[in-house]
Amino acid sequence: MKLLTFAVPCYNSMDYMARCIESLLVGGDEVEILIVDDGSTDLTGELADKYQEKYPNIIKVIHQENGGHGEAVNVGIRNASGLYFKVVDSDDRVDEASYIQVLDKLRELTGGDETLDMMLCNFVYDKEGARRKKVMHYESSVPVEELITWDQTKHFRKGRYILMHSVIYRTKLLRKCGIELPKHTFYVDNIYVFEPLPYVKTLYYLPVNFYRYYIGREDQSVNESVMISRIDQQIKVTKLMIDYFKDTKIENKRLRRYMRNYLEIMMVISSIFLIKAGDEEALAKKKQLWEYLRAKDLATYFTIRHSMLGESMNLPGKGGRKISVGGYKIAQMLVGFN
Repeated sequence: MKLLTFAVPCYNSMDYMARCIESLLVGGDEVEILIVDDGSTDLTGELADKYQEKYPNIIKVIHQENGGHGEAVNVGIRNASGLYFKVVDSDDRVDEASYIQVLDKLRELTGGDETLDMMLCNFVYDKEGARRKKVMHYESSVPVEELITWDQTKHFRKGRYILMHSVIYRTKLLRKCGIELPKHTFYVDNIYVFEPLPYVKTLYYLPVNFYRYYIGREDQSVNESVMISRIDQQIKVTKLMIDYFKDTKIENKRLRRYMRNYLEIMMVISSIFLIKAGDEEALAKKKQLWEYLRAKDLATYFTIRHSMLGESMNLPGKGGRKISVGGYKIAQMLVGFN
């Protein structure tokens, strides 16, 4: 059995996937790299097959009809043979020195008395043209290099969220929670991180800058104009997360608070892009989204709606919307995203 499986969803990735795969090959025979060719129409599939021919003990290629990023992750989970599982997008990469430390720590923890469910590492916003690369780290939220439970976590401050780039899950845990990401839907990485959390009993934070999250392609899903054009998919994901939060028993109070705060940021992101879209249809969708949360989970609605962020997304009139957009721009500068 492999120690760690990487799933690499690829769709027309021939121009940049090699850098990603080469960075993962550093792990050698301890790792498995599943390249999921999601119905590519360029030479992605052929390039993936060449890698499999060259590294048959490490790389496995799965060709499928186009199902979107979520279905590629689903297929990766179904086919993984590693004890642990991580998604790496084909335009991203991992840092070699940090990678070795991650494998060393996973190997050590796997041989211990307690089972590790989730490992957290730092990730870097590798933004094209940016001199200073913003690092997402978790020292203020999670004890460093300790196997802990949720009761030992600290407060996750605004903007300090667990994202797909920072997380490694135990493969059996992902299968146990029954996660199934929707097909042909963007932004499902939020669901991927969110839904397994109630099943996580133990976590470990290794403060290395493991994942390099590339931002800069014009067609990238996190490009602001692209996000506005795909806002219906963002809303769909947000609603699915609202449903899950309401319908799932989350016993640990700290975890429940964290997941509610995550929902808050999802509501803010959806709201801000609907505001930036600016037309009456978009503003109606924003109102409908908040009404959906209210109807589904009244207590959570009041908590989020009357938070500072919730209030800032619902200021009246054109002037209020300008203030909302201004606050978002400040957050962009501080966090370094998009």
